[in-house]
Amino acid sequence: MKKVAVYCGSSKGNSPIYMEQARRLGEILVANGIDLVYGGATVGCMGAVADGVLEAGGQVIGVIPKKLADVEIAHQNLTEIHVVETMHERKALMAELADGFIALPGGSGTLEEWFEVFTWAQLDYHHKPCALLNINRYYDPIVALFDHMITEGFVKKEYKELIMLEENADALLTRMTDYQPRYIHKW
Repeated sequence: MKKVAVYCGSSKGNSPIYMEQARRLGEILVANGIDLVYGGATVGCMGAVADGVLEAGGQVIGVIPKKLADVEIAHQNLTEIHVVETMHERKALMAELADGFIALPGGSGTLEEWFEVFTWAQLDYHHKPCALLNINRYYDPIVALFDHMITEGFVKKEYKELIMLEENADALLTRMTDYQPRYIHKW
């Protein structure tokens, strides 16, 4: 795995642990020889993970829509930045560039971006690991929702098993590196 896309908030969150762990993930990526692909902003957790990679001497590829370049404040010190027209282009390019996907805590945009690549994995459009870094147990409600969707017959248990969920970034990257894709027949 050479490049990982990280989806996360352009906000800091209410606890300092989110920014600390975002920066720490950046450092861990570099220690494992992995480049970062992310949304291109300098604010919130997005900026923290990019700064963690850059300060550790790693490579960062940002992908940001023109409309958000000013709102989210495009990071000026990246290795490479792609300014695209739409969110669709942003997501497609990030997915194309990355060998795996991690969601840190974030809002609806973070969830939407991660769920899209996770859905693509379910449908066999790619064979890349999809992970949630469960900082401060942030994603526990998502795990509970998956259990509910399984109970109600809308999601196969095997799909939930595709999600790599860890509270520790080192453990998560080890699992992602060792990932062996498998196709689950949907119908």
